[in-house]
Amino acid sequence: MNPLARELNKVIVEGNPYLMEMLSEIGKNLFFPKGILSQSAEAKQKAHRLNGTIGIAKEEGHAMVLPNIMASISGLAPEESVTYAPSFGIPALRRQWRIAMYEKNPSLAGREVSLPVVTNGITHGLSTFADVWLDPDDVVILPEMMWGNYNMIFSVRKHAQLSKYELFNETGGFNLEAFEAQVRAEAEKRDKICVLLNFPQNPSGYTITETEAMRIIDILLSVAETGTNIITVSDDAYFGLFYEPEILTESLFSRICSIHPRLLAVKLDGATKEDYVWGLRVGFITYGCPLKGDDAIIYDALERKTAGCIRGNISNCSHLSQSIVFKSMKSPGYSEQKAAKSAILMERAREVRSVLSDPKYNDAWDVYPFNSGYFMCIRLKTIESEKLRLHILDEYGVGLISLGAHDLRVAFSCIEKENIRELFDIVLKGVKDLEQATV
Repeated sequence: MNPLARELNKVIVEGNPYLMEMLSEIGKNLFFPKGILSQSAEAKQKAHRLNGTIGIAKEEGHAMVLPNIMASISGLAPEESVTYAPSFGIPALRRQWRIAMYEKNPSLAGREVSLPVVTNGITHGLSTFADVWLDPDDVVILPEMMWGNYNMIFSVRKHAQLSKYELFNETGGFNLEAFEAQVRAEAEKRDKICVLLNFPQNPSGYTITETEAMRIIDILLSVAETGTNIITVSDDAYFGLFYEPEILTESLFSRICSIHPRLLAVKLDGATKEDYVWGLRVGFITYGCPLKGDDAIIYDALERKTAGCIRGNISNCSHLSQSIVFKSMKSPGYSEQKAAKSAILMERAREVRSVLSDPKYNDAWDVYPFNSGYFMCIRLKTIESEKLRLHILDEYGVGLISLGAHDLRVAFSCIEKENIRELFDIVLKGVKDLEQATV
């Protein structure tokens, strides 16, 4: 093991020994190198005369650029756009995102969490998390109705086991009984479990209520108290897009991050969906857990392992993308602009609910609960979803996503409000076409 990894591990053990039990073998061996990067950082501070350390080209004291490249970049200097960013992410953006995290999650008041490390979107954040914390045959507990890429990230790439439960109960709420049963069953077999918490949920568009949130926390705390190490991973990709008053408008991360030393809370979020900049690929990974000693030093060790993982994978995330997001967050009207876009999505969600209240659809499908995010799902009663998907695509030019045997996902986020009724009428027509074809 590299001596730098040993140093980080020693810091982590002194702060919370259970964290060492949770780290993957890769995670235990990760470190942030002190080679070229650290020497370049020292030179940046002290080499006031000549600096021949960093692997970029410079001209007349500035980064060498092509004029036609910079012609497409407005308001950002070359040093803010085309040069390398740190593997941890731009420091100012990391600090600003943490400030915003506390503002959006009042329960974090008085609780210490790490400085977010920048990832190349939340998908990369999930993959980085898996490298640092999951070994082959570790278990990840999540609903059967899930984002399909979890299988690729956790099962295919890391060979972890996916342990699934039914998302909804018979009354249309979060299935607390199934969740608890799955968590306790896996905890009986293992010293460490990983619980994925995705709200607003993809694909259902469901966010738990305050009551459901408190029960989830009670279940996790109870299991941790029995001696099981639990890593909770909050995939908060659609955070902030909440459309009903009774639902939890904070991340579960903020409620879990300081309640028990055997409970590590990991938050994955980003500007991708929250700020409507999907292709900029700016995400964050943040840690929260009870620690002994100086929280900042222990979190720094976790951040260094995480940044080391990024350094050994993609080196660093786009400087240009990070600068754009940071500049946006610091600009006047940022919050008001976000609120205006969220209001549009809320209107669409409520239009979906209004349209689907029409009893003419009742024989064709049931509607899964939804109250947030980008999506909602219907469960077809008489037709297989893939056959219907292909039929309405070929015959009517309407595209939806087929999930499993009978579920269809509708991304109302990309459908104008005035087109929502037409969309569902076409889906209904497609159902009737296929029903008649089988008579």
